Amino acid sequence: MLTIRTHYEKIFSNIIKTATQYLNDNRSLKTLVVGLSGGIDSGLVCALAYEVLRKVPGVRLVGRSLPIETNTDDEMERAEKIGINFCDLFETKDLTDAYIGLYKELVSGSGRESQETVEEKIRRGNVKARVRMSYLFDLAHLERGMVLSTDNYTELLLGFWTLHGDVGNYGLIQFLWKTEVYGLARYLSDKYRSKGAGDKAKALQLCIDAMPTDGLGITRSDFDQIGVSDYETADRLLIEYLKGDQRKSDHPLIQRHKKSAYKRLDPQNIPRDIITR
Repeated sequence: MLTIRTHYEKIFSNIIKTATQYLNDNRSLKTLVVGLSGGIDSGLVCALAYEVLRKVPGVRLVGRSLPIETNTDDEMERAEKIGINFCDLFETKDLTDAYIGLYKELVSGSGRESQETVEEKIRRGNVKARVRMSYLFDLAHLERGMVLSTDNYTELLLGFWTLHGDVGNYGLIQFLWKTEVYGLARYLSDKYRSKGAGDKAKALQLCIDAMPTDGLGITRSDFDQIGVSDYETADRLLIEYLKGDQRKSDHPLIQRHKKSAYKRLDPQNIPRDIITR
């Protein structure tokens, strides 16, 4: 895990083979559902799922762009291009009204309604993520399917995700470093371009070139929150630290990794041998 791998043809093959086998072993699944943000992670997951389903007949790929209040036109346009080029069925569903109604109930009488602090923006972002995931899981239930996760390993280690809000049923890229996500997306984009599938290549390239953002309106970019200027640096710092290098243990990114450990242990339960001893 503690090395950036660049043999993307093999990585691609491994993902497709493993996910294909999973679906063949679980033939009751009729649909893969993916939420499309317009970012590289969901774009890559959608493209990979498209490739998997070329080998598994009878299963549909259903994509949803779920803008809420602060999503930009660029984000929605990228999500639409991915959805149109890779999904069997794609729709944009604006969840702003659902979010606003729930948020008003949550903050009623608390004095939080007009706050614009970073902490309050994070709270709002958590609500948005959970509203979206509620929609996607309900859709998966309706369509007899499962929700695809769109997180990567760098985000996992930094706690850069919402508990009970970002995690789906099956992760195609959960254990790829963000650097590898970019590399695999470039590999796939080049592959489509070489085969004359220019629209697919362009849709992925737009996601590759986009400024990475959480899509929740908390900050302008991911980098404003994680304390570095690029993901290559983030991955390098994490790998060095996890290998035992303590020289950067006070770096904001490493501190974020430490402070978010509770997320990676969720849910925590009292072990049975303690309860019943």
